[in-house]
Amino acid sequence: MKHLLLAALMAFVPLSPVFAVQPDEVLADPALEARARAISRDLRCPVCQGESIDDSNAPISRDLRLVVRERIMAGDSDAEVIDFVVSRYGEFVLFNPRAEGANLILWLAGPAVLLLGGIGAFGYIRRRGQAGGAAAVPLSPEEQARLRDLMGK
Repeated sequence: MKHLLLAALMAFVPLSPVFAVQPDEVLADPALEARARAISRDLRCPVCQGESIDDSNAPISRDLRLVVRERIMAGDSDAEVIDFVVSRYGEFVLFNPRAEGANLILWLAGPAVLLLGGIGAFGYIRRRGQAGGAAAVPLSPEEQARLRDLMGK
């Protein structure tokens, strides 16, 4: 019975909310808090790397959440808040890096490799189809005799 209860509880753990944002961090204005949450979901925790600062319990994530809320309270737009955090921590903190500068190479590398692979596959299939349509050269009498010997006939 204990195992069944434990299994049932473990099944609901992924559905439980994450309580990384502390009550003292929450802004009084629901609209500003919603903006802060939206920005926080797009920023990566520098320590955890796989979590947003909204989901992370790391102290640096708490500091970043407070900075985001301070900038929002100061009247910054969402883009200005993100630019402020990026200027301090670099583009690494963005879950969705900007498609400009050196990042443009990374954004274009995937589609370029896919395109080159498609061109290569098309060329290979086309050459193979043309080679298969060529007439087969008949075996010489010596080759036919050798084949009969090998086949045991």
